Parts: sequence; structure tokens; C-alpha cells
Amino acid sequence: MNMNPKDLATTAKNSWCPGCGNFSIMSAMRMVLAELDSQGFPVENVVLVSGIGCHAKIVDYMNVNSFYSIHGRTLPAASAIKIANPDLKVICFSGDGDSLAEGLDHLIFAAKRNIDLTMILHDNRVYGLTTGQYTPTSPQGFKGKSTPSGTSEHPLNPLELMLVSGASYIARGYTHGIEQLQKLFKEAILHKGFSFVDVLQVCVSYNNLYESYNKWTYTVQGNDASSFEEAQKIIRSWNYDRSEVPIPLGKFYQIEAERFDQSFPEYRQNLSERDSKIKTLLENFI
Repeated sequence: MNMNPKDLATTAKNSWCPGCGNFSIMSAMRMVLAELDSQGFPVENVVLVSGIGCHAKIVDYMNVNSFYSIHGRTLPAASAIKIANPDLKVICFSGDGDSLAEGLDHLIFAAKRNIDLTMILHDNRVYGLTTGQYTPTSPQGFKGKSTPSGTSEHPLNPLELMLVSGASYIARGYTHGIEQLQKLFKEAILHKGFSFVDVLQVCVSYNNLYESYNKWTYTVQGNDASSFEEAQKIIRSWNYDRSEVPIPLGKFYQIEAERFDQSFPEYRQNLSERDSKIKTLLENFI
């Protein structure tokens, strides 16, 4: 029996602003998880991990196993969950401030190790929950609560950072393209290795970029996703600083590479023994 995406909703009151791009990310993820459940990937084996920010509320609104981490620490928690039970599908939700400021070191090392996790970056290019400060992806000159005269910093290009760090699946989506988001989310979840999907998730309250994105985004066609050089060229074509230039969407890079868990072949062989030891330790605390 096919699962209805509505079955993954909760009764929690939604506090996102009307028009927030997070609604599209949540809808796309519900549809993908329901589809995967009907294809033999049960939702009971999925764990969602969030950081701190507007994005993090997504775990309140989805009836799926979940874990709230502290600010910037989504990936350490997710890595621990994956190592403890390698059979789980672990999906991370993080904001651009959450992962590219407080949690930048963890993001780089997760990509470097090619840990079998999926990272969905809610990239609204502003600290929305704290009402409008600039983030590492805000363009130079961004005027917010902490930079009323405009920030003097140039933004990071998170996709280029992930490419050179070792991520084995890299893509970008936009919350006005929910069908494309579904496709990218499904590919990222099924990919074996570290998957990174940068989602242009508009904050209507503090950084409303819908008009700009609607005009300048386009979907890449016919690219060789196995080519590092081609992926780098596409990724560098937009550097998050310029506003009136074409912004590519789609899958930019995907390769098969050794994963972190494959470095420990004896780990899988000793799972039963390990679980028995953990059970004994836990019983000692009861």
C-alpha cells in the first residue's frame, strides 16, 4: 500500500511566515519519503536531523524520527547516528548560517570523509529567526540588523566549497521548482556518500529574492555530472555576490567514491557483538 505524503504531517502548529520557501522543501521531502517508503525504503528507517533556525522547525512538522542538534552541530549528531546504525537513512536540514558559520568545520569534514549522509541546505542568505542579520552567503553590501550600512564581506560559494572538500553528490534547487526539488532530494538520499543540496529558500520577511530568482534561475541540461572540471565551471558561474546573472539549478556533480564507513570493514562484521556490549552497558545504568 502506497503511503500518502499527508501521513507524514503532524498536528504541530506551523509558525513559518506565509510565503516562506520552507513550505516547498517540506512538501517535496514528504512526497519523496512517501514514494521511497512504497519502493522498499521504509520511513521507519529514516532519521531527520536539524540545526537551529527557521529551517529546524521542519522536524516538528514531519512525522518521522528526528533529532534536534545545537547550532552548527547538525553533522556531528547525524554522523553519530549513522555510525551507530549504518542501515539508517540520515537526512540533515541546516541553514546557511547554521552550517556555513558555526558549523563550517563539521560541514567540510563530513564532505572530506564522504560520510553517507544527505545535507539539505535551506539557503535563504539571511538569519531569519533572529530577524535579519547577514550570513556567509549574503551578498556584499547586504543591509541587515547587524550591518545597517551594508556588509563589507564577500559571500562564500558553498557548492564550490563542497566540491573541493570531497562531497560526492552536489546539486542546487529552488523552492519555486518543487518537482525539481523532489528529483534532487530523491537522488541525494539514494546516493551512497555525502550528498549536498543547496536550496535557494527565500525568506519573504527579511530577504525576499523571489523576483530575482524567478528571472535569473535556469536548469542545467546535458552536463557531465561525473566531471569535476565541468561541475566547477558551472558552480563558479554564479558566486552568490552578483544578482543579475544566470543562476544554474540541477545536479552538478555525482561520483562513486570510498565512503567513511568502508574504511572500517571489521565494523560491520562486529555489529552483533557491539550491540550486545551496548545493551549490557545500558542495563548497568538502569
